[in-house]
Formats: sequence, C-alpha cells, structure tokens
Amino acid sequence: MISSVFSWLRDDSNWSGPEGITHRLVQHLEYSFGALVFVLIIGIPLGLYIGHTGKGGVAIAGVANALRALPTFGLLLYLVIAYSGNLPTDWIYLGPALFVLVVLGVPAVLSNTYAGVQNVDPAARDAARGMGMTGMQVLWRVEVPNALPLIISGIRSSLLQIVATATIAAYVTLGGLGRFMIDGLAQRDYAQMAGGAVLVGVLAVALDLVMAVIQRYVVSRGITGRYALPAANADVVAAESRVSV
Repeated sequence: MISSVFSWLRDDSNWSGPEGITHRLVQHLEYSFGALVFVLIIGIPLGLYIGHTGKGGVAIAGVANALRALPTFGLLLYLVIAYSGNLPTDWIYLGPALFVLVVLGVPAVLSNTYAGVQNVDPAARDAARGMGMTGMQVLWRVEVPNALPLIISGIRSSLLQIVATATIAAYVTLGGLGRFMIDGLAQRDYAQMAGGAVLVGVLAVALDLVMAVIQRYVVSRGITGRYALPAANADVVAAESRVSV
C-alpha cells in the first residue's frame, strides 16, 4: 500500500492539469488563507479589546468553547442546503465553506490573544501607566509585544485546524486536496485517497514550520529568552561589574 502511494505521488501526470496535485494544492491554500484572513480580522481585534479592558472575558470563553464543539461537516451541509439559494452563483458553495472554516479557526486566535494580553505582567503595565502612557500606548507598546508568543501560537493552531479541515470543501463540489480523498474513495483508488491525506499532512507541517520561523523573528529576544546568558555566565558578569565598581 505504501509503495502504491509513493508511486501515485511520483507519477508526473498526477501533478499537472486542472485535476492535478499542483492545481489542487493552490486551491487548498486559497481556501485556507482566505479563511485565515477573516479569522485574524475577527479574532485579534476582539481578543485585544477583551484582554485590555477585561470586559466580556467569561462570555467569550463560553462562545469560543461552543464554536469548538460545532460539527463542521454537518454545519457545512446545513448552510449549503439552507442558504445557497440566497447567495451569488460564485459563492453558493464557497461562502458556506469559508464560513465553516472561519468558525473553526476563530476560537484559537481569540482565546490566545485574550489570554496573552491578560497574562502580561501587571508591574510592566503599571510602570507604563506611571510613565504617562495612554491606554492605547500601553496596549500597543507593552501588552501586544508581551502577548505576541501566545498570539502567534493561536494563529499557528488556527491555521493547522483550517488546513486540515479544508478537505471538507471537496464534499460540496469545490476543489482542494480533499478532492483526491473523495474521488479516491468513490473510485476505490486507495493510493489516490491516501496520497491526498499525505499531501494535507505535509502541507500542514510545512506551514507550521514557516509560522515557527516567523514567530522566531517577530517575537522579541527579551521575551523568548533567546541568546540570554547562562546563569553561570550571568553570575560572572555580575561579579565583574561589582569588581569594576
């Protein structure tokens, strides 16, 4: 079975044309990043507001948990059946698919952004206010930089869930890598079906690695602790400072 999957992946004819892997991969990325844009537009501003003001934290935690519990496939079918007649032709299937992916992705970004801002050291926040910073300055200069590790972690988690779930778009006649799983199952072509699953897994891991690199260079070294002096060296530096004084 494994050898047949690799044979299917190595076959050049499976990579070209409108039904090929390359085209399906581009479609899968379009669905995933299209949904992620809406997730960021909704989740980050709302999470920052709740984390900064402390208003609505309990309610938003309940909403986020409820959204996580929604069955995505059932919701997709319901939306297509119930609302496709009210949508423009191009959005009959794409609209419900994007909506489901956004509903799936928002909780991770929202809850991590909210938690990141809430967990900022109160002393740093008080010091900023003591220096005369306004509420917005405290948010953007103190809270957001300190919350970045958790915010980006939420984006990574959301992106992985969206990429993995975007396969359901193929169930409503859309494309993407899920097409190989649907067609492979219908045609009893298990190499194609397993190959599609492998491609989704590899894509998810590759995107997570890209996000990890972005996180490494976006988050301040002072927050991550990178390049910090080991404890022993720090003691030596402190001792040298005392001697020089």
